[in-house]
Amino acid sequence: MVNVAIMGHGVVGSGVAEILINHRDRMSKAVKTEVNVKYILDLRDFDGLSYSDKFIKDFEIILNDNDVKVVAEVMGGVNPAYEFVKQCLENGKSVVTSNKELVAAKGAELIKIANENNVNFLFEASVGGGIPVLRPMVQCLCANEITEVAGILNGTTNFILNKMIVDNMDFNDALKLAQEKGYAEKDPTADIEGHDACRKICILAALAFGKHVYPEQVKTEGITNITLKDVESADTFGYVIKLIARTKKLQNGKIIASVRPTLVSRDCILSNVNGVFNAVMVNGDMTGEVVFYGKGAGKEATASAVVADILDCVKHLEARKYLDWCEGENDYVDQGFDEKQKLYVSVKSDDYNDIEKQIQNLFPQNENSFIKNQYGGEIVFITEPDFEKNTTAKLKQLKNCSYKTLQVIGG
Repeated sequence: MVNVAIMGHGVVGSGVAEILINHRDRMSKAVKTEVNVKYILDLRDFDGLSYSDKFIKDFEIILNDNDVKVVAEVMGGVNPAYEFVKQCLENGKSVVTSNKELVAAKGAELIKIANENNVNFLFEASVGGGIPVLRPMVQCLCANEITEVAGILNGTTNFILNKMIVDNMDFNDALKLAQEKGYAEKDPTADIEGHDACRKICILAALAFGKHVYPEQVKTEGITNITLKDVESADTFGYVIKLIARTKKLQNGKIIASVRPTLVSRDCILSNVNGVFNAVMVNGDMTGEVVFYGKGAGKEATASAVVADILDCVKHLEARKYLDWCEGENDYVDQGFDEKQKLYVSVKSDDYNDIEKQIQNLFPQNENSFIKNQYGGEIVFITEPDFEKNTTAKLKQLKNCSYKTLQVIGG
């Protein structure tokens, strides 16, 4: 028998407990030994559950019990999760987590501690929820040199954008609906400002390219400035707007990493990822593009991935899983890198005719690709491929107007 402890009994933690306890026979059959939930750590009381007797409020009980071999951290946040996980690893306990914030901030350090103490630190659920992506990258794609990873990594923003696209719902109404359905938190900042997707692309980049990537190194932009006019204009051009997280290896050994609202061509598979679903596209030199698709969040889906990691730890109590990377470097992520790309441009002005003339002078090749909204004083267009700094320099020459740009992929 292998004893397991769960730290946290929120949405994900309760799902993990229910799977391990209610499907105990199935779990035990999968690993050829009994898997027993010995403790569940939470400061709250949970009376009336079939497993209420397992709850404790003192972390030291878990830490000092040598019979507990695997610990699941599903509390969220960096503190106190970091200290709890660190101490568990140092005390010879394998740890699994769904905590993307923790892994993005402290992953390299915790992996090193796990290796030094001959235990495992696994975090499949931290990126794709119930989508298996980290383990396949390490195992199934091990014959490949991964060159790029991109995808839709946040179900909340994808749901909101999908409502704007399909139901012509404005941003605020779509966000409110997402909150009512439980897809968005009461404070949705981490989702709609891109921080959640940023943490996930940090983990994917580190795993793909071997060095830790810190969230502050990633160019991150959310979806709060996306309007129905942008959605409608993108559709006219043959695109849909998605929040795309992307990382790519450069020839000089450095990488780029970003999270940005993006016009995605309807010819691209990512354009058809709707609702709360996520998709991760991995490009390997042998396989080409491989896509992992499924529910990126939710109680059951995320708990499923956590339990899979727990069972993996149970099967490998005396062996190490090769899921690691080394510490990052200050200049490892090239934040100043520029590449030729198309950009979607939206320009607003009180003097419609004047701004139209200015745009035509600066971007003559786009003369026939304007979408004009004279009543709103707005012109939108897609540039020819050019370095973003060149396009931005041209836009800065426009007088008496405001503008915004979105990147464009495909088409």
